[in-house]
Amino acid sequence: MTAFENVSVTKKANVYFDGKCVSHNIELADGTSKSVGVILPATLTFNTGAPEIMELIEGEANVTLAGQSESVAYKGGESFSVPGDSSFVIEAVTPVHYVCHFG
Repeated sequence: MTAFENVSVTKKANVYFDGKCVSHNIELADGTSKSVGVILPATLTFNTGAPEIMELIEGEANVTLAGQSESVAYKGGESFSVPGDSSFVIEAVTPVHYVCHFG
């Protein structure tokens, strides 16, 4: 899927880590929430409340989930799951365009 249909978009961007991650929240017609954004090359730590699936649309990153000692490489077209009430470290090797699926 390259586009979402019939969505509401929060106009104001979420800007994290001094602009190294910028996203917009979207809500689909069925009430599902997602965020769509980009992470610029950097190493960032994110905390989760709800479980998440991070879908990489484009770019390359190394990801270390909480409790793991080694990172796993991901690229556009791949995704990884993060448990709720957890965290992950993402090293964006190139700009990473992503969709974060919540829940």
